[in-house]
Amino acid sequence: MKVATKAYGLIDVDERQKIIFPAGLFGFEPYKEYVLMDAERQPFYWLQSVDEERVAFILIDPFLFRPDYEVNISNEELLDIGLTGPEKALIFSIVTIPPENGPITANLQGPLIINRDTRYGKQAVLSDVRWNTRHDIMGELSAVRRASC
Repeated sequence: MKVATKAYGLIDVDERQKIIFPAGLFGFEPYKEYVLMDAERQPFYWLQSVDEERVAFILIDPFLFRPDYEVNISNEELLDIGLTGPEKALIFSIVTIPPENGPITANLQGPLIINRDTRYGKQAVLSDVRWNTRHDIMGELSAVRRASC
């Protein structure tokens, strides 16, 4: 399928990259269909709206810089996207890159949870006070590396 993307222009995308968010994402509820793509710079990904070229998000696997990260949501909430447990889930955090030289941050309070098999997803809201909307990715990655030395 062809998708107009914010990062790469018009590209061919495999149907298996399509992710459906039945409830949309917070603040972007009208947009339900996205494609998940590798970004040019690892470890980042693009989540691109199929319907609106200007709606795209940079994602990261939060466990890369926060190995202690926990997504505590009920199994009932996971049933919305066909999950009965975490073993088939992909977890991502939305990344914010500030226009100035501030830190690149990740939203650990509102993770994206995707069912690998059905490719349905949802955005959760975690109530754990350890997780907020602006975790400094590089700062926390450095702390993890120092702790492992």
